Formats: sequence, C-alpha cells, structure tokens
Amino acid sequence: MALNTRSRRSSAPALNLPPPYTLVTLREVGDAFAHAVDIAPEQGAGTLVYVGRFDLAEFAVVLEPEEPLRTARRAFYAGMTALTDALLAYAPPEKLVTIDWPDAIRIDGGLVGGGRLGWPKDTREDETPQWIVFGGMIRTVSMSEEDTGLYPLASALEQEGFDDSSAVQVVESFARHLMVATDAWQSHGFAEVAKEYIRRLAREAGVSRQIDANGDLLTRRTGKAAVERQALLPTLLSPSWFDRKTGGPRL
Repeated sequence: MALNTRSRRSSAPALNLPPPYTLVTLREVGDAFAHAVDIAPEQGAGTLVYVGRFDLAEFAVVLEPEEPLRTARRAFYAGMTALTDALLAYAPPEKLVTIDWPDAIRIDGGLVGGGRLGWPKDTREDETPQWIVFGGMIRTVSMSEEDTGLYPLASALEQEGFDDSSAVQVVESFARHLMVATDAWQSHGFAEVAKEYIRRLAREAGVSRQIDANGDLLTRRTGKAAVERQALLPTLLSPSWFDRKTGGPRL
C-alpha cells in the first residue's frame, strides 16, 4: 500500500522534519489528533500536527492510502512500529520497549502512551478513504513526584532514563521512521510491516501471531488447532491507553 506524501512549506517550523512533511504547531492547550482530523481534507498527506508541551510528545500525521478502508487501517501498524522505533533510538540499552496489542506502548512494563487512528466516518469499508490520521502521544515527564508510587503501572521517559530525549526529538525520530516503514510497505508489501510490529509485542512461549488482511490479530498456540482472532476496529474506536478525561495517557 502506498501512503503518499506531498511536500509543502511550514510557516512555523518548530521541528526539523524531512522534506515530505508539512508542520502545523499548536499551543499547549491544543489537541493534535482532533486538529489533524479537522484539517486533513484540506491539508492532505504529509501534514504533521504537533503540540508544544514539555510533558508529552503529542502529534498526529495525515496519510493518504490507496486501498479500501478495511485494509487501509493497517497503516496503524506502520505508525506504531515507527513510534516504538523512535523510542528505541533514545532508549537506554537495558530498557524493554513493548506494545500491548494493538495500541499501548510500555517501557519495562510502565505505560508511557500509545497511538490511535482516525478516518472519515462516512467512508464505507470497500471505499478508499480520502485520508487517514495516525496520532501518537508519549509521556516524557511525570507531572508529579508522587506518580511513581501512586501509579506503579504508569511511567514517563524521564523516569526510564531517557535523559537526552525530549518531545521534539521523539516526534522528529517518529517522522523519519515512518518514512522507513512506508518504504518497506511499498517495496516488500504489508508483511514486512507486520513482521516488525509483531516483534514488538510481549513474547509468550508457544504463541505465534500474524496480522490478517483487515488488520485483525490472529494468534496460534502450540497444541491447539483453533486460531484466536482479535478484531482491530473496535479497539481503534476506544484506545486502551488514552484517558479522555485528562486528554493524556492513563495513570
């Protein structure tokens, strides 16, 4: 699948992005994902919306798929792979960066954020959507010194020893890795993206996984003939890691 990008100029370049991207920067009170969905029909592919916050790396990018919605949603996996690669680029060597299928990212078990996907709601499953938006959010700094004790399953990059990383660096790294994932999809097919994504899931003995054509997760267990299917679409409608009350990753 091709995820086209069109080059445009940015009027307020706060990030150092590769040429295919156009930057839109919002103030701290902005919502990158919602804004990207709003402007996607007019701005088109390659638009990257970034919210300038010190405690979160918050962004969303507009993509233009060339296949029906039911398979185009697999772009979510390319986005998640790029986001974990962006974190691995700055992670201390001993840190384990994993994905809770399909959308939550953990570092050594602590939830730091995740990804979500938006598309035109009036698009039928067999129609090619005009646009798709992948949004990501990573907690870079814990807002309270008490968070570690009160919320042991939540974490932030600062707590995990990402001393040299910042929201700007995470988003810049994501943009570069998304181009790599997109190129792999175009050159070798979606199977290449699926393989890289599955490598980032927490490993289980005797379990093998693959991504179906519609994005569902298929799980096979040693000694069992039945194949377990987990549907992607319902999870995209309600991201597991996102707290709608706070507008950030869950604690």
